[in-house]
Amino acid sequence: MSGRAVLGMGVMMVLGLVLLGPGVAEAGRRRTQMQYSGVVNLNEATPEELDRLPGVGRKAVDRILDHREKHPFKRVEELVRVKGFGKKKFQKLKPYLTLTGATTLQEEKRSASDAPAKPKH
Repeated sequence: MSGRAVLGMGVMMVLGLVLLGPGVAEAGRRRTQMQYSGVVNLNEATPEELDRLPGVGRKAVDRILDHREKHPFKRVEELVRVKGFGKKKFQKLKPYLTLTGATTLQEEKRSASDAPAKPKH
């Protein structure tokens, strides 16, 4: 083989790895999903319990705590008054929010193989 052919093969191999890399990484991320069950009492939950809400980080938890200290929630929809919680985010969280009873929200990792199969059309 000529030097040019070897160089060409090397370039093709590197290009192939570059193109496959993101797809392989993407597939690895999709294998584990978080599944949530239960609810969080917005007026009584601890910071750790609020932090379990999907997509809610420490800063958002602090904002919820500050808000409820001044204005306890009368309706879960009032969460949109807290900075960082728009209507879209609220709609994602709504199934996990309550103002009565105990906080019971649990999160568990679920692999893609545990997920129910999607129906084929």
